[in-house]
Amino acid sequence: MRICCCVKRVPAPGARINVTADGQAVDVAHLGFTTSPHEECGVEEAVQLTEAHGGEVTVLTLGPPEAAEQLRYAASVGAHHGVLVPTDGSAWDPQRTARALTSAIETLEEAGGPFDLLIFGNESADSGGFQVGVRVAFALGRPIVGGIKGIEIDGTTVRARRQTDAGFEVYEMFMPAAVGVKEGINLPRYPTMRGRLASKRLEVGELAIEAPQGGQSMRRLHRPADVVSETVILGEGPAAASAVVDVLADLGVL
Repeated sequence: MRICCCVKRVPAPGARINVTADGQAVDVAHLGFTTSPHEECGVEEAVQLTEAHGGEVTVLTLGPPEAAEQLRYAASVGAHHGVLVPTDGSAWDPQRTARALTSAIETLEEAGGPFDLLIFGNESADSGGFQVGVRVAFALGRPIVGGIKGIEIDGTTVRARRQTDAGFEVYEMFMPAAVGVKEGINLPRYPTMRGRLASKRLEVGELAIEAPQGGQSMRRLHRPADVVSETVILGEGPAAASAVVDVLADLGVL
């Protein structure tokens, strides 16, 4: 089977995100970058599916030339091909991104045949728009289910499981289809030495695609003020007992 997994280069989760003085961009001077966590699990799921059923995994990303690093990482854990849609590094709105990825997928399918399954992250770790995968699937005329934490392939059918408070919802779709996976669907593997060497030999393909801007625009980025917690010493020994009781009373414990 042929699987295409779309990933995004994002600032490393947990990093301190600073905004430029004009509020129009993220200051990347001291940031490390990685693959968005949902999409890292998407790559792992794609590799596991091809290991079980045969086939190839193509990883597709849109971003600056540096995003080739994320494609090489995907190759180090088992992906077979990497394709970059290069940009100047500016943030694209979801509509424009989806249009470019749609064109890229159509181009790849014209050259190598249709993809049986498109895998997206449920949402990216930076913008969290929840839009791109749905827009691409709609443009390509393929069914999509998001929030997925389990995938099974049975012939020409993909069975996708979505976790809910009551258990799991199970969806069946005829392929070609698309899914939006969530972190936790699997535990991504670490690259082996053999995988790292293979990633260095990966020939990253490039597709120069022009896509018109969408109707959404970013007005300004705002970084919330840091929350500073203070520690107050209530006292020492028995003399602090009354102060402790007062605090418990304020919390409604007493």
